[in-house]
Amino acid sequence: MSRRSLALAAGAGLLFVPGVAQAHLMTTGLGPVYDGVSHFFLTFEDLIPAVAMALLAGLNGTAAGRRVLFALPISWLVGGLAGFAWRLPHLPPGLTAVSFLALGGLAALDRRLGPTAVTALACALGLLHGALNGAGIAEVGREATGLLGISGAIFVLTALVSAGIVSLRQPWTRVAARVAGSWIAAIGLLLLGWSIRGAS
Repeated sequence: MSRRSLALAAGAGLLFVPGVAQAHLMTTGLGPVYDGVSHFFLTFEDLIPAVAMALLAGLNGTAAGRRVLFALPISWLVGGLAGFAWRLPHLPPGLTAVSFLALGGLAALDRRLGPTAVTALACALGLLHGALNGAGIAEVGREATGLLGISGAIFVLTALVSAGIVSLRQPWTRVAARVAGSWIAAIGLLLLGWSIRGAS
């Protein structure tokens, strides 16, 4: 290789070197609330279980969907504030995989649950993932108002997904929602396997 080619290759390689690495919360430059919105939609471990919860709520009817619409974002915010205030220790990595497995599995099975049971699942999911978000935000020294953005994003996502599922009338459309739930459960199984392998 000539010196010129080597210099061009080295210069191109420098373009891929990050200036700043952010471990948890993405920075949009629009403030902490919008940082929270972008964090939620770009964080696989939070987005997919929230989609699964909205799928499950929609499959269980209008009453469950309405309750989850408020229960999930509020419990996520409460859990986030607790995690931020108490700076909770890191939980086992396989714990988030359980939410993938449980919610995706229930959606895939199309289990008819009462609105109270669905709401309890939404609160458990929100408290767990919210606490993890809050602890992560505190760890990197960001503002807790990012949790408002996360909760707002969850409200919008839950409204769109659960309302879309409730409106399905044809039997094959419910099957499509159940297939999505089975994919989420399969992802959870893979995550659980990786976390167990990493721990050993």
